[in-house]
Amino acid sequence: MSHRLFLRSLLTVLAILISAGPGSGRAMAAEAWPKVASPYGIDPKTEARIDALLARMTLAEKVGQITMAEIHSISPNDVKRFHIGGLLNGGGSWPNKNRKATIPEWLVMANAFHDASIDPRGKRTAIPVIWGTDAVHGHNNVIGATLFPHNIGLGAMRNPGLMRDIGIATAREVSVTGIGWAFAPTVAVARDDRWGRTYESYSEDPALVADYAREIVVGLQGHPALDDAFGVGRVIATAKHFVGDGGTLKGDDQGDTVLDEAKLKALHAAGHVTAIGAGAQTVMATFNSWNGVKTHGNKYLLTDVLKDRLGFDGFVIGDWDGHAQVPGCLKVSCPAAVNAGVDMIMVPIDWREFIRNTSIQVKKGEISQARLDDAVRRILRVKIRAGLLERGRPSQQPLAGKTQLLGHPDHRALARQAVRESLVLLKNNGILPLAPGKKILVAGHAADSIPHQTGGWTITWQGRDNTNADFPGATSVFAGIRDAVAAAGGTAILSEAGNYDASPAASPDAAIVVFGETPYAEFEGDLESERGLDLDDERALEILKRLKAANIPTIAVFLSGRPRWVTPEIDAADAFIAAWLPGSEGAGIADVIFSDPAGKIRHGFSGKLSFSWPASPVGPPPNIGDPDYAPLFPFGFGLTYGKGG
Repeated sequence: MSHRLFLRSLLTVLAILISAGPGSGRAMAAEAWPKVASPYGIDPKTEARIDALLARMTLAEKVGQITMAEIHSISPNDVKRFHIGGLLNGGGSWPNKNRKATIPEWLVMANAFHDASIDPRGKRTAIPVIWGTDAVHGHNNVIGATLFPHNIGLGAMRNPGLMRDIGIATAREVSVTGIGWAFAPTVAVARDDRWGRTYESYSEDPALVADYAREIVVGLQGHPALDDAFGVGRVIATAKHFVGDGGTLKGDDQGDTVLDEAKLKALHAAGHVTAIGAGAQTVMATFNSWNGVKTHGNKYLLTDVLKDRLGFDGFVIGDWDGHAQVPGCLKVSCPAAVNAGVDMIMVPIDWREFIRNTSIQVKKGEISQARLDDAVRRILRVKIRAGLLERGRPSQQPLAGKTQLLGHPDHRALARQAVRESLVLLKNNGILPLAPGKKILVAGHAADSIPHQTGGWTITWQGRDNTNADFPGATSVFAGIRDAVAAAGGTAILSEAGNYDASPAASPDAAIVVFGETPYAEFEGDLESERGLDLDDERALEILKRLKAANIPTIAVFLSGRPRWVTPEIDAADAFIAAWLPGSEGAGIADVIFSDPAGKIRHGFSGKLSFSWPASPVGPPPNIGDPDYAPLFPFGFGLTYGKGG
């Protein structure tokens, strides 16, 4: 990162903090938030069509329309009987509870739910159900999909244009399974790396997040100005989570974001503003509180700010039973969330009782008919804009069932490019780039582990209980190294423990140690100990020290969802690479660390830290703009070949 660019980011954040001023609580009116215009606009013909549908719909149909259930808690007959508006498959949820469900199995289930939702028998209003999935770094619930680096790595690329292409590729692979809605992008601005969702954030810098949010939304959905809105292979995008999820105290997932409204707006809403401006059709409410008030029940934020001021005319989707955290609410009953502005309630398991209670609440006036109609209108508006009412069965969509698109070579090449551009070189004592035609020892518990490099939200919710066999077509870090070295006539030897033949003829010319975090997702990944940022894993350090003592040049490749305090490991290595969670294309790492056989650089390091690197394992992690900012490596740091690298 150039000094000029770093200075610009620093000045931007300082301006945010200074202009925000002291204090907490609501200190502004909604009019102080930016005014945003949706590129779709309110179409009179669409609204007239919605009016006609609303006039025909019964109370049961309307309450069903604002209800979302998980695919394993509901049957197609239930969708028909209760007029369900939305479905989701949660992390680690697949058709028939089969992690290796085939594309035809996905389509059979999608067809069954769709057909049930539009069955006109019984004088029902035929409205297609909408199915959402957590495609947060590719179509990550599906075996064989292309898995892109998690957001923290994408932020290090500093390449917003590539984000649009990643969105297009992700939408195409989601479309193969007949699903039309992605719960992405996450536009959180993570300000405490102890948070278990830090890797779902592009950066601690709101300006970078804003740039990325705009492009990924256009990639997923298309855009009216480009005449490709919801065209072939496009899906509905979700900006999540509104608002402040990256700012909770001590990085506590679903905790409390305590700061004044000016800072909430400036630091945590930037990605939502650009996502809405790009046409994002759904926004997911956040689990966290703002100054003690749960956002699922905060009418000021969800209605006054998001809908009225920011001009969001799509619908707000709740998060997994998030409404139940609102005081006075239960999973099965929460008029406060509906009244606050949540349009579709995600009640995955207990949806039957929720429907029953909500119907009673409307009849009693606890939820007004006008608020219910507004929620249904917004849901219908999105379904009409996305073409759901005319598209027909999921299996009839242009890309449905085209299994060759899942993990397509073009998509994998795009992901491999993203890996190359995301790598951040933190240290290089002249060892890199390596000549490939040598004897290379590859060590570390993560060297040949695709589950470690893909992280959470991968096949399973936490990303655990996976093996390399669950990733057909993917490449581990070791496999990429092995292939690069073999192509140049060298030899790569894998030893997790870092053992090798020490005889002069067999001793390695260099070693690469690949290590990092065990996969995790959201609250299970929160760091709570006094030394929260300490990696607390001595395996890699022992290998690095042993190799150093043997005078073997050594490169450390660190796989993680956030910066961690690994100063001893950095000191013990000749070169240190922050590789984040690179996804399915681990070969992208070998592309950068090896020269070609003639010694010419094939791909240089270009990644820059999108998060400041901690100098201590304790205390709050550093953020650009902090008054006592003293990181080990500052925001924007990253060596390159020929410039300190």
